Amino acid sequence: MSKRVDGQAAYVLHLHPYSETSLVVDVFTRDHGRVPLLARGARRPRSAMRGLLMSFQPLELGWFGGGEVKTLARAEWLGGMPLLGGRCLLLGYYLNELLLKMLPREDAHAALFDAYAAALYALAAGGADAPELRRFEKTLLKELGYGLTLDIDVDTGLPVAPEQEYAFLIERGPVARVGASDTAPGEAPRLRGKTLLDMAADDYTDPRTRVESRQLMRTLIAHHLGGKPLQSRRVFIELQEL
Repeated sequence: MSKRVDGQAAYVLHLHPYSETSLVVDVFTRDHGRVPLLARGARRPRSAMRGLLMSFQPLELGWFGGGEVKTLARAEWLGGMPLLGGRCLLLGYYLNELLLKMLPREDAHAALFDAYAAALYALAAGGADAPELRRFEKTLLKELGYGLTLDIDVDTGLPVAPEQEYAFLIERGPVARVGASDTAPGEAPRLRGKTLLDMAADDYTDPRTRVESRQLMRTLIAHHLGGKPLQSRRVFIELQEL
């Protein structure tokens, strides 16, 4: 059934040519999730949409159609977002790639949309990237049904102790470990209880927490991606080696 949607808050995740004059635009919307839209004539030099369909900029969109790919009817730039540059631009592409590879189409997640917007605004304002990325990653996993237990030892039911070392069982949560530090199958790299508690509180002021939380989230996301590589991460690593 064909239907029309208007006044929808959205961000562009990806653009690719559809014909000599048109584009298919993958957008992330607050109320309809990830939606592919056909932007007819958007590649023409005089198209009103040509300069509007930019990543990391808040838009208001309208579309119609009942097929898998809807037709973009209108786009309005909402403004207020500085352009991302340098490292923050790469981090923005990382957020987009996670959404494209992990979020099903037309699966609405308002909390995830808000977390994405908050991360972009913080990056654009020059904020420290660790808190924004970890908050977004945590929200993404939670919204997809993989919410993290961070403050309870899942074997004993006891609160996580800051001074204790824990292994994070990928499908369950933290378990206290004593002795050998080798990571067993199904475990993420070991980390301090303090790191887990800091993550639960969204507190990334401790440098060790930033390092260990990044290692944990990298392992968990790789697991839930099911082996799909992240191009943005590869590019980021290569640039750091230059």
